[in-house]
Amino acid sequence: MSQSAHYPSFAEISRAFAPGWFAAVMGTGVLALTTRALSSGWPVLGGAANFLDGLNALFFLILSVPWLTRWIRFREAALATLAHPVQANFYPTFSIALLVLAAQGVVFGHDLNWVLPIWWVGALMTYVFSLVILYRMFMGEHVALDHVTPAKFIPAVGLVVMPVAGGPLLEHVEGVARELMLLMNVLGLGAGILMYVSLLGLMIFRKYLHKPALGILTPTVWIQLAPIGVIPVSLLNLLPHLSLPAAVEAVKALGLLFWGAGVWWLFMAICITWVARARGQLPFALSWWGFIFPLGAFVSLSFRLEHVLGFTPAHWVGLAAWGLLVILWGMTLYRTLRGVLSGEVFRPHP
Repeated sequence: MSQSAHYPSFAEISRAFAPGWFAAVMGTGVLALTTRALSSGWPVLGGAANFLDGLNALFFLILSVPWLTRWIRFREAALATLAHPVQANFYPTFSIALLVLAAQGVVFGHDLNWVLPIWWVGALMTYVFSLVILYRMFMGEHVALDHVTPAKFIPAVGLVVMPVAGGPLLEHVEGVARELMLLMNVLGLGAGILMYVSLLGLMIFRKYLHKPALGILTPTVWIQLAPIGVIPVSLLNLLPHLSLPAAVEAVKALGLLFWGAGVWWLFMAICITWVARARGQLPFALSWWGFIFPLGAFVSLSFRLEHVLGFTPAHWVGLAAWGLLVILWGMTLYRTLRGVLSGEVFRPHP
């Protein structure tokens, strides 16, 4: 067989397994959650939401096998990726996927004996990844301006995602465990917001004064929507457990400002992506999953603001964005499955 026809063995797949695969779990999970939210008004979507919920758990289990195998059998390759100035930022997608699965467990009413351990493991791993990745970036000299893309937001996104499930789960935990969970949510949200604000300045600096990040990096421009969507939702989930009613009202207003920024950035991301496609600079890669979770986070914020503020425009914009989310998810899943069947998606790209 020619080299191009050779299908990679499981060992080859595991050795080169990209950490960004779990963005597929993040994206499918947020699609399940937003579809479930819509099903309250459109019951016909309930079956689709339940299907996506189960499908996403299956995705996580399947992807975990080569991911864990890589750390066990090919640890040097895994550590080399952790030292990479760009690829390292995708490692937290594994722990964020766990946090998203925990959020699914809360919304879809799964057994808390499973949901709570999933959240704890996801939260602890998110802390580890964020600290290790940022420490290596701070202490090394291997990061150049070319490496600065919105993918740098991913460790921060993991930290601010904690209260999405962590806030509601506090109602089911008591004593020391509750205090520890509350502490982890507060620390994660605070650290994540600080990281996001700091990295936002760095990212805008690159956008203004350096060449565009197109090609397989084009979808990373959508990642900016993730912290914009998640931060207000996490604050709204967490503040009721801190006896700060006035702060809750302030966060509702803050959420409206974030939502406005999200609408603006969504148009910017669409324009940049459209231009990249027109120039033939949008080849399929796993980075396409970068379209999905951030857009879903913005949809979630839109639906939440419509609920807490009665702000009807947020609902209609969120509904349109959800339609785009479904289209992008379907396209990305189809291209991913086609790449899996051919083996092309497992081969490294130049």
